[in-house]
Amino acid sequence: MTIYESDLPGVGKKYEVEIDGGKRLVIVTHNTGKREVYLKADADADSDKLFELPDRLARKVGTILEGAYFQPVQTNRVETMLSDETFIEWYGVAQDSEIAGQTIADAGIRERTGVSIIAIQRGSEIITPPTPETVIEDGDTLVVVGEREDCIEFEQLLGNGGPE
Repeated sequence: MTIYESDLPGVGKKYEVEIDGGKRLVIVTHNTGKREVYLKADADADSDKLFELPDRLARKVGTILEGAYFQPVQTNRVETMLSDETFIEWYGVAQDSEIAGQTIADAGIRERTGVSIIAIQRGSEIITPPTPETVIEDGDTLVVVGEREDCIEFEQLLGNGGPE
C-alpha cells in the first residue's frame, strides 16, 4: 500500500491511499481539524466526495478504524503508530507479573524500559494520566508510549505474553 502526502498551503494536508483496482482514497485534513474524504477511480481521475467530518468525530472514527474499540480478529497486539518509530500499545498485567502491586515509580518502568505509561484501564475506570504513586494492579490494562525496542523490553518485563 502506497500513501502519497502533499501540503495544501493555507488549507492543510492531503493524503492519497492506493486501494484495490488502482483506486485511491483521498483524505484532506484541514488546519481547522475538519476531514474530507474522497474517492478517485484512478490516479488521474477527478475525486468524488464521500463525506466530511469535524475534528472530534474524525478522531473517534479513526480510533474505531484502527481497532482501539474492537478487534475483529483474535490478536495479541493492539498498537497505534505515532511515527515510524513511536507506538502506543496496550498491555495486560497478569497476577504473576513482576510489576503487579507496585507503584509506577517503584517499578521504575521508564528507567528500565524507556516506555511511559500514559493511561491505565481498570475495569470500566480509565486513569489518565496516572501518577508515579499509582499502583499497578493485576488485571489492569496499561497504555504505554515508546519506541519499538522499548516496547519489546517492557513486554519482557511484564513476562505475560505481550500486548493485549
